[in-house]
Amino acid sequence: MRLPRSLQARLGLFLGLGLTLLWIATATVTAVNLRHEMDEVFDSALQETAQRLLPLAVQEIVGRDDDGVTQRLGAVREHSEFFTYIVRDAQGRILLQSHSADPKVFPAYDGAGFRQTPTHRIFNEDALQGSVRISVAEPLEHRAEVARSIEMGLGLPLLAVIPLALLAIALTVRASFASVRRFRDVLGARDARDLSPVPADDIPLEMTPVAATLNDLLARLKGSFDAERSFAANAAHELRTPLAGAIAQAQRLQSETQDKAAAARAADIETTLKRLTRFSERLMQLARAEGGRLRLDQTSDLRTIAKIIVDEAARTSPKGRIDLTLAQNPVLSDLDPDALGILLRNLIENAIRHGAETAPIDISLSQNGTLSVANAGPVLPPEKLKTLTSRFERAGLNTTGSGLGLAIVAAIAERIGSELLIASPRRGKKDGFEVRIKLPISARA
Repeated sequence: MRLPRSLQARLGLFLGLGLTLLWIATATVTAVNLRHEMDEVFDSALQETAQRLLPLAVQEIVGRDDDGVTQRLGAVREHSEFFTYIVRDAQGRILLQSHSADPKVFPAYDGAGFRQTPTHRIFNEDALQGSVRISVAEPLEHRAEVARSIEMGLGLPLLAVIPLALLAIALTVRASFASVRRFRDVLGARDARDLSPVPADDIPLEMTPVAATLNDLLARLKGSFDAERSFAANAAHELRTPLAGAIAQAQRLQSETQDKAAAARAADIETTLKRLTRFSERLMQLARAEGGRLRLDQTSDLRTIAKIIVDEAARTSPKGRIDLTLAQNPVLSDLDPDALGILLRNLIENAIRHGAETAPIDISLSQNGTLSVANAGPVLPPEKLKTLTSRFERAGLNTTGSGLGLAIVAAIAERIGSELLIASPRRGKKDGFEVRIKLPISARA
């Protein structure tokens, strides 16, 4: 038999089993002691009856004229006779007997004291130098019946008390573990980004070291992640100024030199520096998505933010390349506008870079906060779709880009508690790529 893995179940099982066995053992010992005491009481009553009846029987027998004649006492009224007796002389002749006495149950007289047959408990006593002998018998079944009544009186209450006690134990153990369950639920409800200490003020003392160790581990992990994000953000920020200066120098070199080969090399340097600039910007966005505050205390209309971002992207794209569809009514949300800007810019740039050059990019924001960005293009296999949100993962070997766009979008979706849906082909089409995310909507929307 395997023990349950739950500590609560083990405590309930062991306490219930131990209490049940204790009660059964106590009831058994009590029943045995009561049986012993009961036998002593019945034996005493049997002896007392014989000693009380013997003088009366001697008086009755001595005053008779017809010696040796058996006399049976009649019953005054019907009643149960637990004790029966016979009075015999030295020759074994029955001189007197109770009305329910059966001489067959009385063995031959062999002296004063207690005797026991398979069916009766008997006490013998004599008087007048053994010439008058009395034997009083009690059926063993009578004693067994009384013992059964006592045992039933002890056992039947246990049949009701034990289930109630087991239920009380189960409820008590469950109530005692309520704080542990709350600790477990709070910890289980967290996502991978939440590394704040878990409240553990009301958990049992035995669990306090575990909670303290866990919170210490969370604090160290948070410190490590914060240091990594801070390094990435600071490094990317510090690179912006020297990169801008280097790009300016490369552009100046192109304009001043008359050597075509040097101008080409300067152009290559400028392209590389711009790519490095975009990469540093993506690193800052990733640090913002993973560590910054994405929900605010006030709400704003997501339609306004989406229109600004799309208009900005449309100015650097061919006319008619981006098609925006917005909800008719305001879409109010506490999402940080900067976070929506980062998310939407990455999705648009991803669609422009990887989508078909002539087909429009469809962007929509519905009334329930669902943001969708879809573009035409080749269909990606399912195994490739599963890896696109990983860092530095690109759609193809020859694809330009940092490989961080969808990773940043996935980080924001995880932080705001929304599911990121990536599909290829897009809805209603046989080709293309589509990303959908449900943005948080205010209750007042």
